[in-house]
Amino acid sequence: MKTYAQFLLFIFLFGSCQKKESGLTKEDWTPLFNGKDLSGWTIKIADMPLNENFKNTFQVEDSLIRIVYDEYEDFDDRYGHMYYKTPYSHYKLRFDYRFLGEQTPGGEGWNIRNSGVMIHSQSASSNAFEQHFPVSLEIQLLGGLGDGERTTANLCTPGTAVYFKEQPDYTHCISSESKTYHGDQWVHVEAVILGNESVIHIVENDTVLKYTKPFVDESFIAKAYQGEDWDNMGVTNKEMWLKKTGNPIEEGYIALQAESHPIDFKNIELLDLCGCMDTEAKNYKPYFVKEDNTKCMY
Repeated sequence: MKTYAQFLLFIFLFGSCQKKESGLTKEDWTPLFNGKDLSGWTIKIADMPLNENFKNTFQVEDSLIRIVYDEYEDFDDRYGHMYYKTPYSHYKLRFDYRFLGEQTPGGEGWNIRNSGVMIHSQSASSNAFEQHFPVSLEIQLLGGLGDGERTTANLCTPGTAVYFKEQPDYTHCISSESKTYHGDQWVHVEAVILGNESVIHIVENDTVLKYTKPFVDESFIAKAYQGEDWDNMGVTNKEMWLKKTGNPIEEGYIALQAESHPIDFKNIELLDLCGCMDTEAKNYKPYFVKEDNTKCMY
């Protein structure tokens, strides 16, 4: 596996040539969570109105975002996601997660110590009322089950597909090359998202998965289903997505997943790689890879 440092050498080649005393190479990471409340985030749980936090699923405690099911008697397919307010195209994302306790009664067997962070996602408001998962790319987070291997930071593709090893791949979940992390330990994950060009998953400083060219698929889970499973996942507006089959996915929202097993998140931060690339501007950064000179400040 390639190390994160090796990848940075490629991405930030120009930044390494700048004078460090100028401050140009300082990375301006933005916290997506203020440690106090859920400001800036929108909740959408299947079969629930927008921003109804059903049974207090999403909580803040001890400067953590906690996804819990203390008030549930049965999970009952209440798949939920909490979306950050801003869509992004080219950026780096980093966060820490840990699984805790037991799965909620009624959760699927494959959801034990299973959750995720969605990237390039549709917005919360564009989800159908009954929809289980947003059309997105999921950085699937899995905890070890005490025995055997179970990789994390895999890729799952609700309503999407990607190129993997230079070929279109319609596999719903593509495994990473990560280690297995048993128990309730914190695990550090990063991702480098470059629009429609490439996405890289990194776990504890090891690059564990790379794929390119995400696009809208004709099926929600796998091409072999021929689109019939959109209805099974509550996507009652599937016609909208079927018209977009094959369209490249270049940007989207970030969302934290609630999938029946308690999970904590902390240190959720983002480095925008899209910005002013005019070297004469005050806010020029050499690590920007996509130009948006409307943001330039002089």
